[in-house]
Amino acid sequence: MDLLNTLVDKGLRRETPTRAEALAVLGTSDDDLLDVVAAAGKVRRHWFGRRVKLNYLVNLKSGLCPEDCSYCSQRLGSKAGILKYTWLKPDQASQAAAAGLAGGAKRVCLVASGRGPTDRDVDRVSDTIRAIKEGNEGVEVCACLGLLSEGQAERLREAGADAYNHNLNTSEATYGDITTTHTYADRVDTVHKAHAAGLSACSGLIAGMGESDADLVDVVFALRELDPDSVPVNFLIPFEGTPLAKEWNLSPQRCLRILAMVRFVCPDVEVRIAGGREVHLRTLQPLALHLANSVFLGDYLTSEGQAGRADLEMIADAGFEVEGTDRVTLPEHRVGAGGCGSHQGGGCGSHEDGGCGSHEDGGPCGSAASGAGVCGGAEASSGAGAEGASGPGAVTEGAGPADGPRPDLVAVRRRGAGTDLAPNA
Repeated sequence: MDLLNTLVDKGLRRETPTRAEALAVLGTSDDDLLDVVAAAGKVRRHWFGRRVKLNYLVNLKSGLCPEDCSYCSQRLGSKAGILKYTWLKPDQASQAAAAGLAGGAKRVCLVASGRGPTDRDVDRVSDTIRAIKEGNEGVEVCACLGLLSEGQAERLREAGADAYNHNLNTSEATYGDITTTHTYADRVDTVHKAHAAGLSACSGLIAGMGESDADLVDVVFALRELDPDSVPVNFLIPFEGTPLAKEWNLSPQRCLRILAMVRFVCPDVEVRIAGGREVHLRTLQPLALHLANSVFLGDYLTSEGQAGRADLEMIADAGFEVEGTDRVTLPEHRVGAGGCGSHQGGGCGSHEDGGCGSHEDGGPCGSAASGAGVCGGAEASSGAGAEGASGPGAVTEGAGPADGPRPDLVAVRRRGAGTDLAPNA
């Protein structure tokens, strides 16, 4: 296919595709799907080899959010039966993170529901960051706390944070359809604050909320312009008790096309499969590893994920390897481009043993998924970054799952952080 050859050439040169080319990827047929995956896989391997970065979410504060993000199970008015608890103490959060680190995670994503942190909240999270980093050389920590006020990003950086996650979620044109308590511009401003403070920026999207192909392309091009180090791609988990509970618009094939489009537009950036992969990609998850170079291990913010051991087996069986803390995630040209880790002592990975990945990676924080919403930036739905678009745009033909909705695959998290049960990692 001439289109795919062109996109591979552009990806290897870090050249931006045209909007028409990005839209064409989303419009390819199922018959061409493996060709699309193979083409995007060439770009992924060129910049990231066969390494897969593992990220682990710790939900520091769950539920009771004052924001009204339609996709989020932690939103104002949500009737979803999720765990609700206030701030974990630093030792509790550190203990929760230890499970993910023992399972091979390189980055810990600290997420808290809410519009944004108070200065006291920043102190709490700073203590938690220090507790996690003590004795865990090379570990990266990404914070995902919602909208930031002046000076807060700098304080998190001083405490040892490597990255900050805050997703755009959907296109600017449709943002008001999913959230009314803050604006798209508020989100962009927080990403700029993180960048300016020297944190590695992590910002992504949520797909599956009824958005059009044009909306998906709009948000991915907006992300490219923001230039985060990590782009988490979340697939909406339609929680019962939320406004988008009936939005089942994704098939495994469509999810793969979305990931391929993101890879072509952001060729040298860490692309993370975040919340919803188990629900929507299902048995095609291994194919997604040829497109994304980062995943969340275990559970998400408010939903359960695949067993941690199954994640590791899937990665190995697909012919990939888990990225260690001794490796820099991002390509060398991005590591020295500024931001996290580009300066001496920066935790991010610009130097040997640096934690971050090079400049970031990501996030959640990006966090799973979820990341998210403002609800802490992590989203309720899935993980750090799990948000999506909700606009009224038309969904392309074939976007619906062939076997219908799979609410049976949505399981509320009842273990790990905030409970007495062992975490999934």
